[in-house]
Amino acid sequence: MSTEREAALTAGEEAALVARARAGDRDALAALVSSNLAAVYGVTARILGDRELAADAAQDAFVSALGALDRFRGEASFRTWLLRIAVNAARTLARRRGRRREVALEVAADLAAEQGDPVLRVALGAEAARVEQALARLPEKQRLAVTLRVYHELSYGEIGAVAGCSEGAARVNYHLGIKRLRELLR
Repeated sequence: MSTEREAALTAGEEAALVARARAGDRDALAALVSSNLAAVYGVTARILGDRELAADAAQDAFVSALGALDRFRGEASFRTWLLRIAVNAARTLARRRGRRREVALEVAADLAAEQGDPVLRVALGAEAARVEQALARLPEKQRLAVTLRVYHELSYGEIGAVAGCSEGAARVNYHLGIKRLRELLR
């Protein structure tokens, strides 16, 4: 399974880019954005279930994060900090729009669209849509924990930091979410 985590920077590369970006280096800012864009969009898309809203929330997250870069303390990785901002941006946008999350099947299909074999692409798209529908039925905390663990390969500590809960709560939410997903997919 291809994940958004593949494009992640090492801790040293990330720290160097953050330092350069704080000093006004536009190339460093661009590198931070490009290396985290898929992850931020992926999280917002799974929370909102709508491509356009997810893009808006991702943009809001980047604007907020880059505007507050001087306040980034480095207690967590930049990526974890940014994903937390993205979760908050998506939740804020959902509240502002007064919309409940609905699964957008095209979001699920996009995740499998890069396969070369058309038969495989259709099968993967259908399975991705089925998983996305089941994922949408999970409570928000479980959905977020599963999304961050499976699609972004974050540790439980990182999930806790993004979700605003303890590492133990992140672990419990993930395991309960996976158990519920298995039930829904049977």
